[in-house]
Amino acid sequence: MSWREELGQAKRIVVKVGTSTLTYANGKVNLQRIENLVREMADLHNRGVEVLLVSSGAVGVGANRMGFKKIPRTMPGKQALAAIGQGALMHLYEKFFAEYDKTVAQVLLTRGDLDERLRYLNATNALLAILGMEVIPVINENDTVVVEELKFGDNDTLSAMVAGLVDANLLIILSDVDGLYDCDPRSNSQAALLSEVTEINDAMEDNSRTRGSSFASGGMLTKLKAARICMASGVPMVIANSGEKDVIRRVVDGDNLGTLFVPREEKMHARKKWIAFGTLTQGSVMIDNGAQQALLNRGKSLLPSGVVGVDGEFERGAVIAVCSADGREIARGMVNYSSEEIRLIAGKKSTEIEKILDGKDYDEVIHRNNLWVNG
Repeated sequence: MSWREELGQAKRIVVKVGTSTLTYANGKVNLQRIENLVREMADLHNRGVEVLLVSSGAVGVGANRMGFKKIPRTMPGKQALAAIGQGALMHLYEKFFAEYDKTVAQVLLTRGDLDERLRYLNATNALLAILGMEVIPVINENDTVVVEELKFGDNDTLSAMVAGLVDANLLIILSDVDGLYDCDPRSNSQAALLSEVTEINDAMEDNSRTRGSSFASGGMLTKLKAARICMASGVPMVIANSGEKDVIRRVVDGDNLGTLFVPREEKMHARKKWIAFGTLTQGSVMIDNGAQQALLNRGKSLLPSGVVGVDGEFERGAVIAVCSADGREIARGMVNYSSEEIRLIAGKKSTEIEKILDGKDYDEVIHRNNLWVNG
């Protein structure tokens, strides 16, 4: 059975709709498209499929309500529009879903809600409880109160993290593009749509450095970031054009629509999923080539002998980035020692730790069970 055919067996689906899907180019709300998408999701729900909706648009709807032609650049201005638009957007969803006898629940998240392990688990349990009540969660970033340091940055990333939170079987990202092309179709008429992607490379990202409309925050690059999260988490993801007729049903039924990002075969353990995607790193260590090969190719723990530098201040138990000699992040992990302690034992053998620190609790800086390797 092909991956496209397997999508039809999905029992829990996350659907992400962007601002460009919900509004016209002039910023006005596209009521017909919202109604069509709601009908499709309600029908999926009638099949017995659990549906979670991640929706952008609060700031855009707020701007439209206030008659703004552009989104303010200041954070307070954006937050004010989010507060205005969020209620209006939820009112639309409640109205349209109610026509199909569906109940919705508003869920607002910030990156800080997922940064701590306990809050991460609480968010997961809350979403699962909502699904258990046969209610459709409508999820958005809590733009009204979030600070820049705790933003997801875009709802593409949020949707991928939600898919991982609830162990979804499929993420569908709906946008104003047909999918991922091998080059920018706006500047090259010969650009070819990629039907299936098994690996995201640097060339794809270089070709995707564009932003969305003046009312949107994302672009193809943010969707590739979401795809990386999904592929690592074992969740298939499809980017498709929201303007296609019956787009959700056709994706779920296995039609060759949009671009399918094929996940890794092995599902990531929940703890490593949180380390990889749920947390904000509090510092970093740089490692030598030998340690890099041990992590990437042999699945080993990170020993102090492979550490050549430490950046930032952090305590034991913090999640940090592990960087190669050229500064590229290759892994993330939960450290057994503080930044101060790692600076003292960097480059040393594990047998020397006890003498240097007047005691030794661990041989490893990061144990492989608490280490996520990017690749």
